[in-house]
Amino acid sequence: MTISDLRNAATDSGAGTPGATDAVVPGKPKAQRTWRSYSVYLGLALIFAYCLAPFYWMLVSSLRRTADIFDNTLLPAPFSLENYVKVFDGSTMFGQALLNSLIVAGTTTVFALLLGVFAAYAISRLNFRFKSLILGVIIATSMFPGISVVVPLLRLFTDLGWINTYQAMIVPSLSFAIPLAVWNLTTFMKALPFDLEEAAMIDGCTKWQAFRRVLLPLAAPGVFTTAILTFIHSWNEFIIALSMINDPKIQTATVAISKFTGATEFQAPFGEQMAAGVIVTVPLVIMVLIFQRRIVEGLTAGASK
Repeated sequence: MTISDLRNAATDSGAGTPGATDAVVPGKPKAQRTWRSYSVYLGLALIFAYCLAPFYWMLVSSLRRTADIFDNTLLPAPFSLENYVKVFDGSTMFGQALLNSLIVAGTTTVFALLLGVFAAYAISRLNFRFKSLILGVIIATSMFPGISVVVPLLRLFTDLGWINTYQAMIVPSLSFAIPLAVWNLTTFMKALPFDLEEAAMIDGCTKWQAFRRVLLPLAAPGVFTTAILTFIHSWNEFIIALSMINDPKIQTATVAISKFTGATEFQAPFGEQMAAGVIVTVPLVIMVLIFQRRIVEGLTAGASK
């Protein structure tokens, strides 16, 4: 059999094989992939627009003059910083309110991390009975809405003399921040290999030294993510701060915005509230954008071992 006969036989067998001519359909797979890609991008664009539309309108409204606050144009015309000047007028005490929010959120974050790290280590690395039950109880405590505990806390803090104090806002915030920290850090630490800790103890480290020198540095992405989530939660807290604080010198930024007053009793200062909302939101947005990679790493690191 010659080489030409072999080639003819291969051609005949390929022509008779089912699906041989259908193996390549010019343009069809590529068109399907292109349509699917466009669908995904369109869906993401719709979600992106839906999430950012309120913030965009808040930003645009904050840059309008008081007389133009009800305009429906997509861009402010004319551009004005009048509302931002009014926000930092001495009568609003908004600068002090921002400082109070920073104190409350920062203190809550520090205490939540300190308690959460040790609790997560005990639950994830130590062997004792009822670990799952304890973790479930910790999570269950965060399921109560804030409004359900306002009246009991108000009575308790009145008896303790804590009304119009920072601890009246920090302690309730901890009751919601600590379960969040414990849950996130427990999930993260369970994914860390036990071998590294055991190797450090074989090399002469104590349990505490192995935790401090080996486990804690490895858990840094989870700790960092938990810190950001806890800070954002405490920064945005409203109902507890509104109920426990009457003194303008102690109130947080969210409460201060709700108490803005207009030029007259029945005038709502929408422009100033929008400007204050932008000022409160922008630092959080910038922080998340800067540290988004660490946040994603911390949230996904405990997903697999």
